[in-house]
This record gives sequence, C-alpha cells and structure tokens, in this order.
Amino acid sequence: MNDTKSNPNPKHILITGAGSGLGKALALSLAGPGTSLCLIDQNKEAVQKVAETLAKSGCDTWFERCDITSEEDIAQLKSTLQSRWGKVDRLINNAGVATGGALQYEDIEQWQWVLNINLLGLVRMTKALVPLMSAGASIINIASQAGITPIPMMASYNASKAAVVSFSETMHLELAPNGIHVCVACPSFFPTNLDKSLRSKQPGIEKLVSKMLSRSDIDAHEVARIIIQQADAKKFMIVTHKQGKTAYALKRFLPQGYYLAMIKRKTRHFGRIKES
Repeated sequence: MNDTKSNPNPKHILITGAGSGLGKALALSLAGPGTSLCLIDQNKEAVQKVAETLAKSGCDTWFERCDITSEEDIAQLKSTLQSRWGKVDRLINNAGVATGGALQYEDIEQWQWVLNINLLGLVRMTKALVPLMSAGASIINIASQAGITPIPMMASYNASKAAVVSFSETMHLELAPNGIHVCVACPSFFPTNLDKSLRSKQPGIEKLVSKMLSRSDIDAHEVARIIIQQADAKKFMIVTHKQGKTAYALKRFLPQGYYLAMIKRKTRHFGRIKES
C-alpha cells in the first residue's frame, strides 16, 4: 500500500459493500492520486482483491471486513478510522441485499433481515461516522428506484429502500448546518450480483429479478459514474436510468389514480409468476 504522508490532504472515502457490483464500480471510479479508499465488505476475499487491484494502480487503498448489522464491528471500524485517518471526507453507504415475493411469502423474519441490513445498517454507519466528518464532507446513500416507484412482489425490499430515501432527506436537512452534504441514489435494475443475495420463499422470483437485472441499457460502471458526477454537483436525488427518471416524473405529476392504474397494467403479469 502507498504511504499517504506524501499527500497532506488526501480525500478519505469509505465505501460499504465494496467487494462486488456497484460498490466495486464506485471504488474503481473514485480511485486516483490524492485519494485514500477504505473498502468495507463482509466477503473478505472479494474486497481484498478489489483493494489489491486499486493499490497496484497507485491508489492508497485498504480494506476491512465489517458486518454493518454489528455494533461491535462498526465500533472497531470507527476506532481504526480515527487512528489511521482521523476524519472521513465521504461515506458511501452502498451495502445492501434483496428480497422478493408476494405478501404471503414474506414472513416477518425476512422483513427483519432486509430492514436490518438495508436501513438499520446504513443508519448505524451514519451515526458512527458523522462525528468524524466536518464541513465539506458528504454522504451518498444508495437506495433504489424501488424506493420511489415500487413494483409488486418486492414489498419488504421496496419499503427498506423507501425508508433509505426518507432517512437521506432527513439527514440532508439535519446535517446541512454542519456543512455536510447528503444525497441519495436511486438506480433501477442493472447487471450486478444483487440476485445472488436475493432471499425469497416464492418460486419464480429469482428468475423474475434476474430478468429485470439483465434488461438495463447501462452497467454498474456507468451507474457509478452518474452517481459520483451528480453527488459532486451537490444534487440530492440521483436517478440514474432514463426510464427511472420518466417513471418518477410520471408519479410526481400525473393524477395519482391514473398513475397507479398505469402501473397495474404494466405489472399485471407479476401475479402469474411460475417456478419454471
């Protein structure tokens, strides 16, 4: 690893869920001279490979295995950051998991699992690291298009991401007096490993999610580029996909009944999901 002492003012960026998918793409996009990256993931082997790749390119990069549902892990991470960096300039709360299934297939344990990671994990990280942030710092929370224009068969996932949007808006207002900018990114489905973490008890949901992931016209690297560009421009709501922007605009400006009727028509086949 490179010695950051050669640069007195490196940009200190922490990314959760950085071992694969969008987290990895964000790390690759942000790596460069004067930047120091801390990559967080539960999969130690995966995040270590990403860190080693970036270190070889000249970026000061290190990794930590951290479970964002563990107060103990996060406390240890905070201690490490305090001793190594002393501050955090940008926190990217990217780690997350997926759930799916009709209401009767989603038991309370599944709801608790996704909310504990997607929402409370993000809240834990923010609470722990805001004290290490000062004016000019920023937080990027990765929500989902599902949090602003939900579709059937993903109630717990939709709710977890809608809560991330609401929490982000609250923090945008609450931390503004401290000079900390908070934004939230709402990407639509795109090719990634989200379906690998999918938890569902309903047959056929995995196939539906994989199909939606494969339909995107942009990949993780383009999604990462858009997020970083708009976060740097101090945007709050970052909607990365053209179709997502259209859907969000329709929801905001069409009469509610008309919009809901339209979505019912477009998703009516969801009720006929089959295992094969």
